[in-house]
Amino acid sequence: MTDASGGQPRYLAIGSIVGVHGIRGELKVLALTDYPERFKPGQRVFVGREPALVAMEIVAARPHHGAWLVKLASIADRNAAELLRDQYLLIPESEAMPLAPHENYVHDLLGMAVATDAGESLGTLKEVLFTAANEVYVIAGPSGEILIPALRSVVLDVNLVERRMTVRLPEGLLD
Repeated sequence: MTDASGGQPRYLAIGSIVGVHGIRGELKVLALTDYPERFKPGQRVFVGREPALVAMEIVAARPHHGAWLVKLASIADRNAAELLRDQYLLIPESEAMPLAPHENYVHDLLGMAVATDAGESLGTLKEVLFTAANEVYVIAGPSGEILIPALRSVVLDVNLVERRMTVRLPEGLLD
């Protein structure tokens, strides 16, 4: 897929590099995907900051204390691994897994206008929080931040073309 700004591919983050492990260049990665097979040896990922992304191959990966230890082919030691800290493992959006009905990518929701089913503008979706129960949408509006649970009973419509979301607020949410 390309973006509207110039035909460049778009990327999705599948992992956040939060540290290193050992002296052989293993990266400590927090998974940002529901598909752990993304970390399978042989998989190609991109690392860096756009537009200067570098393709790298995963040669080994294993779960470790709630994260993943990932070894990339071109990272030989701890010093090289340290240079990647705070970056992301990315894949082209064209390689994304298909979405189920009523699912959206977070990057498609960010910046979307949010209004109630009565037509009251609440503001703009600025962040998605991931909790154990469900996602929570952080809406920035004229009266400050509003936290809205991402439940089908609350989120009535998501229109990606018009970049708007319609919600029915639970009773007492804004009191």
